[in-house]
Amino acid sequence: MEITRITSLDTPETAIFASLTEAQLRNRLDPSRGLFIAESPKVINVALNAGFKPMAMLCEERHITGDAAGIIARAPEMRIYTGSRELLSQLTGYTLTRGVLCAMHRPSLPTVEEVCKTARRIAVIDSVVDTTNIGAIFRSAAALGIDGILLTPTSCDPLNRRAVRVSMGSVFLVPWTWIDTPVTPTLNKRGFATAAMALTDKSVSIDDPQLRHIDKLAIILGTEGDGLAPTVIEQADWTVRIPMHHNVDSLNVAAASAVAFWELRDRNHI
Repeated sequence: MEITRITSLDTPETAIFASLTEAQLRNRLDPSRGLFIAESPKVINVALNAGFKPMAMLCEERHITGDAAGIIARAPEMRIYTGSRELLSQLTGYTLTRGVLCAMHRPSLPTVEEVCKTARRIAVIDSVVDTTNIGAIFRSAAALGIDGILLTPTSCDPLNRRAVRVSMGSVFLVPWTWIDTPVTPTLNKRGFATAAMALTDKSVSIDDPQLRHIDKLAIILGTEGDGLAPTVIEQADWTVRIPMHHNVDSLNVAAASAVAFWELRDRNHI
């Protein structure tokens, strides 16, 4: 076990935790060398359980024999950097959740075909850019029986540090990958009907009995401000709305996703 105690903000080895941007960690030029940051012992353990490989850990000194001890025991080859709570906060720019960060290798993503192969309920995230919303959608998807998630390239990266933390590690539990637009023709070829979550004159209520009998369904969720683009709605097989009271016209996309995932769940294969 290699432990390096940090006494300066200029330690080059800690750049992955401090100065590298999310885009640099992702390493688009060479995805095989890409990294992501998992935060908190619970989230790190979920990643380890899912088979993700750690590279290095940054943690407060007291956690080496405390909250991080179990993680260190599971990955003895991992490099460990430690220091005081105050120094690490200055280094990263924020107070570490439960005092532990872990840099992990990015996995090779499955193809759209692989995500769809055995799935019956899929979520499509179209241009959602808020990291908190991405994390919350993944957490709801994992809890409510969504088999896979597809994201358009204009959406936030699910392995963004904050998205990972908000999801409580659910980004490691649901298969996901990127999908090019338009999504409906691609999914129709794989046997999926698509349901765009949007308010239009043609929208059906989310509790419409017809929706319950669809064998393979993809639920399309749009961006936080403007929702789904008109072309996405027009191409979808269904346009679906959540009935609301008090003249409220919409829910936050993360809240709407939880309602949609529950109501449109696959009742035939629970």
